[in-house]
Amino acid sequence: MNPVILVVEDETDLVTLIRYNLEKEGFEVCDAPDGDEALLQLEEKHIDLVLLDWMLPGLSGIEICRQIRRKPATRNLPVIMLTARGEEGDRIRGLNAGADDYLPKPFSYPELLARIHAVLRRIRPALEEETIRFADIEMNMATHRVSREARSIHLGPTEFRLLRFLMEHPGRVFGRDQLIDSVWGHDVYVDERTVDVHIRRLRKALNEDGKADVIRTVRAAGYALDAPEAGA
Repeated sequence: MNPVILVVEDETDLVTLIRYNLEKEGFEVCDAPDGDEALLQLEEKHIDLVLLDWMLPGLSGIEICRQIRRKPATRNLPVIMLTARGEEGDRIRGLNAGADDYLPKPFSYPELLARIHAVLRRIRPALEEETIRFADIEMNMATHRVSREARSIHLGPTEFRLLRFLMEHPGRVFGRDQLIDSVWGHDVYVDERTVDVHIRRLRKALNEDGKADVIRTVRAAGYALDAPEAGA
């Protein structure tokens, strides 16, 4: 599952160059020329990281970043701001609005790629590891084995992919349509109720022997993988 990056930038030539360099590195790229389109795509698509220009028509990058941080579904989404504003005060404003990193223009593409990899390593360490861990759950990508507190868990192929996706994005809330696109694929028709069926199967497998439930149902929003509260 290659990381998906949303580039929010109104300079067409710059978007073309960023897309070329990111796709060459193996990323999937979406783009939006303004804040309204960016927020719409964030609702409709699964995005792993946002490259966000400060100066945009309509909503500013600062306001978009604030809106991203206010919504539960995108609260933990990594954001890197791109801007021609280089003063310290502007950098502080961007970081205070919720940006994870700040890259002034003009920038080199090796530096941009390094910043993206650094942020994703913090947010999605599974990108760099053969074994994914969350709370007391461990998933080995090479052997396709899953365990919880050293107890082997047997999952079907769809439940395995679903758990992998959730473990790669802990804490983030995903709607059923986002899970369908990311786990089943864009070109496959899957009824949203099918997602609920596979979530139930995954829960049953993970929660045997009275283990705490790590899958949180968010009413009218979707599902998230959360560490169980102490004493749960």
